[in-house]
Amino acid sequence: MKKRSRLEVIFDILSIIKSKNNSIKPTPLLRYSNLSSQSFAQYLLELKDKELIREETDNKSRTYITLTDKGFKYLQKYKDMRSFIDEFGL
Repeated sequence: MKKRSRLEVIFDILSIIKSKNNSIKPTPLLRYSNLSSQSFAQYLLELKDKELIREETDNKSRTYITLTDKGFKYLQKYKDMRSFIDEFGL
């Protein structure tokens, strides 16, 4: 099986968040993303720093991860890029 590229992992993480009505707790996201907890933490930090995701806390102090507008834009641009690559068989 081919190892996922960094961009694919980011796309996967953002897609999982979107598929869960744009709100998911960190632990299920970790499980769905199929990454080690250390790698997951690094990706999460990077995605927060780049403002693709944000953490929100509800009134019971539970943390949820959601996409920002920039995160939704990344998903669309990535899909466009993939279809371009696939169209030309690259």
